[in-house]
Formats: sequence, structure tokens, C-alpha cells
Amino acid sequence: MHAVAVILKRELASYFATPLAYVFILLFLILSAALAFFLGGLYERGQADLIPFFNFHPWLYLFFVPAIAMRLWAEERKSGSIELLLTQPITLWQAVLGKFFAAWIFIGIALVLTFSIWITVNYLGDPDNGAIVAAYLGSFLMAGGFLAVGSCMSALTRNQVIAFILATAVCFILLLAGFPLVLSFVQGWAPQVLIDAVASLSMYAHFQSIVKGVLDLRDLLYFASLIAFFLLATAVVLDMRKSS
Repeated sequence: MHAVAVILKRELASYFATPLAYVFILLFLILSAALAFFLGGLYERGQADLIPFFNFHPWLYLFFVPAIAMRLWAEERKSGSIELLLTQPITLWQAVLGKFFAAWIFIGIALVLTFSIWITVNYLGDPDNGAIVAAYLGSFLMAGGFLAVGSCMSALTRNQVIAFILATAVCFILLLAGFPLVLSFVQGWAPQVLIDAVASLSMYAHFQSIVKGVLDLRDLLYFASLIAFFLLATAVVLDMRKSS
């Protein structure tokens, strides 16, 4: 784990070495507040909760997280620095985990900085803070799922723009997997077992369950499995690229 920690620190420091990190965080905070208070009608609802705030997180992450993930491996491959990284006394898995956790912590920092909205709701009313904590956890896990997908897509190509488009497309499919629009494509010919399996892949449905304050083990396992699967896919892709 020492090697993972070293890579994590190096990668996390690199985010704040340029103004882009601060621009990203500022945009995320502004859009989160604007969507919650204006489009979500946080004041007008007359309820002391953050449901309108969290309802927009999947759609914010759909663009922000792939924008962060696209540089994880595509930039390394394009510049050739991936060969230098993998010749260090570290394993491929340590490199994958170190870069992933650094990006995840960076997103977590942006998420934590929205605490002023939480304070505002507590000032205006008496919210269920336990449900809000669960929703923050769900949001962080969903961001990790998006990031793992983005990491895999970044490993597939040297072009960051292509990595961004691929990650956004895959995340969009995973978000809407349980929606009637998607299920209608398989309902006409697929057995019910397959339809239920497709519906269970919906990231949005699992996130909404947690936002309601229900920490179901199935939802937690879903996000853990999603992250593990795409990180494993990232390592496999990088290993294949290295071998070739």
C-alpha cells in the first residue's frame, strides 16, 4: 500500500498544480447550488431536505467526472510517460489504484465543499441529517463508479477527447439502464430474467434508493462491484497494451 500512497500523493498534488482544478471545483459548486436552488426549487418546496440538490448529481457527474478521468491514462499513453511509470518498482494494480484514488479524493473534496448548502438547510429547518449523510455517501460512491468507467475508457485510447466521449456514453447507458426507454428495447424479445438484469444495472435507481436514506447492502455492493469491475478492466487493458 505504500506504493499506492506514493502514486496517490503525486497524482493528487498534480491536480492542484494547475488552475484547472480550482476552476473545476468552482464550476461544480456554482452549478450544484444553482441547480438545487433555482431549478430544484429548494426554497419553494417548503421541505428541509437536500433531495433537489442530490437529484442533479448524476447529470453533473455525467460530464464532470469523465472530464477528470479522461487524462488518467490517455495522457500517459500519448506522452509516453506510461512506460516510465510502469518501469518503476510498482505493480500495474498499484498504479491503477493510486491514480484512481487520487482522482476520487479530488472529486470528494469538491463534494465536501458543498457543505454550505447543508448548513443552509439546517438553518432554515430541521432536516433528517442521517438521510443527508447517506445521500452524500451515495453521491461519492456514484462518482467512484463514473470514475472507474472513465479510467477504463481512458486506458483504451491515447486521445483524451475520445476517452471523454466513450466514458460519457457508457455512464449515460448505465444511468438510464432501468428507465422504460431503455427497457423497451429488450422487453419485446428478452425473457423477464434478462429484463430484470438490465434494470438492476441502473446506477440512477441504486443512487436514488440511497438518497432516500436507505442504506441497502445491495446498493452498496452494486457500486463496489461496478468500481471493481472497471478497475479490473483498466488493468487488463493496460496490460494488453504493454504486452503489445
